[in-house]
Amino acid sequence: MTVHDELGTALRRLEATMKATDLWRMNTPTVEAYASQQPFCIDTMTLLQWLRFVFIPRLDALIEAKAPLPAKCDVTPVVDTYLAQQGTRASDRLLLLKAVEEIDRLVTEN
Repeated sequence: MTVHDELGTALRRLEATMKATDLWRMNTPTVEAYASQQPFCIDTMTLLQWLRFVFIPRLDALIEAKAPLPAKCDVTPVVDTYLAQQGTRASDRLLLLKAVEEIDRLVTEN
């Protein structure tokens, strides 16, 4: 199994986790929101919107193209902080963090 295959599996796990924890349903960002120059589009989207509409699709595109992956991925700390600030249930937070940690690891160690 290639790193692209493993990453695809990890992204599907993240998606399934977001759905299972009821963190998947949200409004689609406006077209203008995607033009943000800030990390994680933090000025135009919630972090969960960024995960769903930017992070997952961009990594999926790299997988589909079998393109080189970024040199580093360190999203977990940001997700952890965001979920804590939102008061997300501890069990849901842990599940989501494990899914994101796996993606961070796969991208960084490739």
